[in-house]
Amino acid sequence: MQALLKHSKKFFLFAFLPMAIFIAVLVVPFSQGVFLTFTNWDGFEWNKFVAFENYAKSFQDPTFWTTLNFTGTFVIVSLVLINVVAFGLALLVTAKLRSSNIFRTFFFIPNLIGGVVLGVIWQFIFNSAIPSLANTFDIPMFQESWLNTPGNAFWALIIVTVWQQSGYMMIIYITGLISIEQDVLEAARIDGASALRTLISVKMPLMAQAFTISLFLTLRGGFMAYDVNLALTGGGPYRSTELISMHIFQDAFALGNFGTGQSKAVIMFLMVAIAALVQVTISKRLEVQR
Repeated sequence: MQALLKHSKKFFLFAFLPMAIFIAVLVVPFSQGVFLTFTNWDGFEWNKFVAFENYAKSFQDPTFWTTLNFTGTFVIVSLVLINVVAFGLALLVTAKLRSSNIFRTFFFIPNLIGGVVLGVIWQFIFNSAIPSLANTFDIPMFQESWLNTPGNAFWALIIVTVWQQSGYMMIIYITGLISIEQDVLEAARIDGASALRTLISVKMPLMAQAFTISLFLTLRGGFMAYDVNLALTGGGPYRSTELISMHIFQDAFALGNFGTGQSKAVIMFLMVAIAALVQVTISKRLEVQR
C-alpha cells in the first residue's frame, strides 16, 4: 500500500499535468471532431445525427480523390528527394571540410523561414526572376512561369519543399553519422573497404534509426503540407496542385461544407496514421535485421 501511494505521488507530481494538458489539447478536441462527422454540423451547431452520410459524400466527391492522388504523388516524390538530398548534405558537412560549420548553417537556414514567406519568395522567383533571366539568355524552357502549368507547378512545389526541409533532415543524418564509432570505420578501412563500400555496408546500417526518424517526419510533413502550398501555388492552376490539407480547408471554410470537411480530415488522419505505422514498422524490422 505504501509503495502504491509512493508511486501515485510520483505520478501526480511528474505526469499528471502533462497528461491533463495532452487530453485537454489533443484527445478532447479530436474526439469532438470525430463525433461531429456523424452530425449535420454547420460550423456552429448541430441538431441531428446523419450517421455516415458525411463520409459517403466525401468518398463520392471526385475532387477529393483527385486531390488525394496528387497528395500521394507529392508525398512519395518529396519523401525520396528530401532524404536523398539531406543525406548527401550530411555526408558533405561531415567530410572534415574547413568550412563545414558554415555549410551546416547555410543549408539549415531555409528551415527557419516560415512557409508563407518562403512561398511568396519562390513565387517571385518562378514568376519574375527565372523568366527574366531565361529571356535574357534565350532559354525557352524557363521563359514561362512554372506556376502557370500543372506539371511544372508540381515540380515547383517539390523544389521549394525539398529546399525548405532538407536542412532539418540533414541535422538528423549528421547525428547518425557522428554517432558511429570510429573503431568500426577504422576496421573497415584496414580490411580494404572503399569509401563507397564503407558507406553502404557500414555507415548506413549503423544509422538506421536516423533513417526511421527522417522518413517518418518527411511522410507526416508531406501529408500535412499547407502553408507553402497556399503561398506558392494557391492550389492552382485550376486546383491541379491542391494538396489534401488545402482541399479540406477549402471544403469547410470556403464552401461551408463543415460536415464533409471534418470527415475528410478524419480520413486524412487515418491515412497518415496507417502510412506512418507501416513505415515505422518496416524501418524497425530493418534495424533489427541489421
